[in-house]
Amino acid sequence: MIKNKSVFIKNIYYMMSYAFQVFNQSTYEDVDIEEFDDMYNLFASIMSKGIGARLKRGLYREYLNCQEELSVMRGKINISETIKNKLAHKQILTCEYDELSENNYMNQILKTTVMLLFMSNKVDIVYKEDLKKKMMFFSNVDTLEPKTIKWTSIRFQRNNYDYRMLLGICWLTIDGMLLTTNKGEYRLASFIDKQRMCRLYERFILEYYKRNFPSLAVSASQIHWALDEDDESETMLPIMRSDITLRKGNNILIIDAKYYTRTTQEYYDKHTLHSNNLYQIFTYVKNRDYSFGDKPHKVSGMLLYAKTDEEIQPNNVYQMHGNQITVRTLDLTVEFSMLAEQLNNIAIEHFEQ
Repeated sequence: MIKNKSVFIKNIYYMMSYAFQVFNQSTYEDVDIEEFDDMYNLFASIMSKGIGARLKRGLYREYLNCQEELSVMRGKINISETIKNKLAHKQILTCEYDELSENNYMNQILKTTVMLLFMSNKVDIVYKEDLKKKMMFFSNVDTLEPKTIKWTSIRFQRNNYDYRMLLGICWLTIDGMLLTTNKGEYRLASFIDKQRMCRLYERFILEYYKRNFPSLAVSASQIHWALDEDDESETMLPIMRSDITLRKGNNILIIDAKYYTRTTQEYYDKHTLHSNNLYQIFTYVKNRDYSFGDKPHKVSGMLLYAKTDEEIQPNNVYQMHGNQITVRTLDLTVEFSMLAEQLNNIAIEHFEQ
């Protein structure tokens, strides 16, 4: 059971605001003052406000290739199909042309997601009614088979950049929360699954530091293996990429963000850290440390777990072979100002002391 559930849900909104970079948009200002006891109502509220703002400007349109049988030429003639018409004694041309249309992939994903929210008994009627009004403007937009959506094919540019937050909600809803019933119908799971929440958690922390600590170089950087001088090949070695790397000169903090149901493992009533997590962060730190050679530098690592309801929460600092490895928890169930303070303290303690 999540303590302070309504606060936690509100923090999901803030986390998404950072992850999808919508701070300067007035579109979602009202979300900040609403109270939510269920994730679905939060999603429905954001979808309603985001779609409403976009409708004022007009739905995003893009050129789609169309093929149609016409009595007069439009675009270019499809020769093979037109010959078939002639042989069938049809006095028509098969034409191909590009048409600026709102029935594109992004709008189809929006409509598909709203239809799923309609089917959920967890969404309050007030949000359903609001979304229903907005769907009247989607009458020419098709819906998709949810499981077939190719999220990696989506590309943002200047004319559709405001779709980032909305499609992020769609992704969390469809890809992270969709279950199939025995009858082959779709329904929504009761909550965001761990894998998707972990990715949102990582992205939030990365974007938070990018926005609030401009003096630091913030990235999800690749770490190269510290191979011997006569061995320059990394063939078949696994890629090491940090979740978050904070850097100021030669002072580096590598953060591995972890969103788990349990932050520790228990063996014979003894709680210990997840061994794989500790091995991973130590490997990242040592390989990055070796890359500096004899130059003055400082490389540290941190496992940053999302706090759970367990009685024992890791909060330790270790000195390992010349490097500091810290294990901390981040409480997502407090007011966002307090959540932000936790993140601020991590950077301040490491880079300003």
